[in-house]
Amino acid sequence: MDASSVIAFGKQTLEIERNALDQLMNSLDNEFVQAVKSIAESKGRLVITGIGKSGIVAQKIVATLNSTGTPALYMHAADAIHGDLGMVNEDDLVLCISKSGNSPEIKALVPLISSYGNKVIGMTADRASFLGANSDLVLWTPTEQEACPNNLAPTTSTTLQMALGDALAVALMKVSNFSSRDFARYHPGGALGKKLYLQMGDLVNTESPAKVSPALAIKETIIEISKNRLGAVAVVEDGTVKGIITDGDLRRLMEKESDWSSKTAGEIMSVNPTRCNADELAINAFKLMESKSISQIVVEDQDQRFLGIVHLHDILKEGIF
Repeated sequence: MDASSVIAFGKQTLEIERNALDQLMNSLDNEFVQAVKSIAESKGRLVITGIGKSGIVAQKIVATLNSTGTPALYMHAADAIHGDLGMVNEDDLVLCISKSGNSPEIKALVPLISSYGNKVIGMTADRASFLGANSDLVLWTPTEQEACPNNLAPTTSTTLQMALGDALAVALMKVSNFSSRDFARYHPGGALGKKLYLQMGDLVNTESPAKVSPALAIKETIIEISKNRLGAVAVVEDGTVKGIITDGDLRRLMEKESDWSSKTAGEIMSVNPTRCNADELAINAFKLMESKSISQIVVEDQDQRFLGIVHLHDILKEGIF
């Protein structure tokens, strides 16, 4: 088979699934709204069940919901009727996922769940199926054709299930005003977590804040810059930043003037340095520094009092990129 044929099969698959997604998008109705409201207002969790490929999709939806503020757990449909049904609590909702809606496990499970008084939300491609007819709410996944050339392997149907699960999760995030800071609570590890919670105040070295007074002689100022390894010092008076002196400022001074040894920090500083608040996210401060092509930034507290200087490398070494 030549390369063009392989690409053509790939495009055909994506086209079939894209068309199905368009149909799914246009089919969202009040039952989707009611499902979102029921989940958002529930005092319990959302238990999601399925079997086969639908069960795998259910696990992914559970992971997405848990990471975005909606408590959820996965229950294998076959295991449920052999003891695992005990994980469903009184206040829980149950989302059953099945393309056909007629699998033996679903037919055995749904009446049991309903008999316990739990609301059942069915996600199925067939509204007239057993699942569709016996659910309190139906989330329809209109699957006219699997992308599989034999119209057998779950492809289009699982794509729609996955997408509809994402739609539920995002809608629930909007309803609950789930913010990026909330997201950080559930993702504290790795680069993603640091992007969402690492603040500039966390990076400031308060024990060696890299500051000098305006009256300090240039020789002592150079010593301070060398000591802190930041390549800069802030010029601070009464806790307020008056300016900044960087390695570059010193080089330019020495190139321009032959007699500079008698000058003070206040005379050679650059006024109005770029600054940020201690609670600013490090990722945002990094973008600001990039936009201004600078390597150091002054960090202040809520009262605009000097806390310290953070170097670009201090942010990079945190591994958030």
